[in-house]
Amino acid sequence: MNNRIPAALHQATLDEAIDAYTRSDFDEARALFTSLAEQECEQAQAWLGALYMNAEGVPLDLDRAFQWYLRAAENGHTQSQTNIGVMLMSGQGIAANPVEGVRWTTAAAEQGDAMAQSNLASLHAKGNGVEQDERVAAHWYQKAAEQGHFPSQARLGFLYAKGRGVDKDRIKAFAWLSLAAQHGVGMALSVLEATVAEMSVEEKRAGASMFDQWRSRNAAVSSPARLIPVPG
Repeated sequence: MNNRIPAALHQATLDEAIDAYTRSDFDEARALFTSLAEQECEQAQAWLGALYMNAEGVPLDLDRAFQWYLRAAENGHTQSQTNIGVMLMSGQGIAANPVEGVRWTTAAAEQGDAMAQSNLASLHAKGNGVEQDERVAAHWYQKAAEQGHFPSQARLGFLYAKGRGVDKDRIKAFAWLSLAAQHGVGMALSVLEATVAEMSVEEKRAGASMFDQWRSRNAAVSSPARLIPVPG
């Protein structure tokens, strides 16, 4: 029997649960999230996974975190799919399974999750669980960078500066590295300085224009229900 209820019917309770979490009333938040999660509300399942992953109001329990993230992922929650990919690649809370880790990471990346896109790019850049391919890595870094994922902006800028996986392009390197550097990504600043030293006045002007265009379109990628570690 399918006990799944449309998420819209849960919204008031979900908002109440998130409010309790924000007030650090983790007991109330856990109770509300659990009630919704048992009715197959994927957002509540993801939040429960986060509580157990981060030991907020509950003991640290990676196995339970994995199980709740998995239920959310199977119900189509994209960020949970990203988290499951990370946990399977690194062996957090479950035996490492690179094949399944790549599968979940790819699914989330293809649905537009910037963290998954960055993770998938990293896997291809290093040949971790997939064939090493810097062109594929650049493709996914580009997808994540365009959504405002600062580390991906730095990596993409580096690839353009060095001509790895893409044609060397100092203008694009300047733009992406500048975007990452303004958010404190250290590697971006050092590569940017070296790139600027090689640029003509015209290239600097074009790079600054591209930087301004992307800066107005970018927003930081963040959520309390996602994992930060990237599979290495």
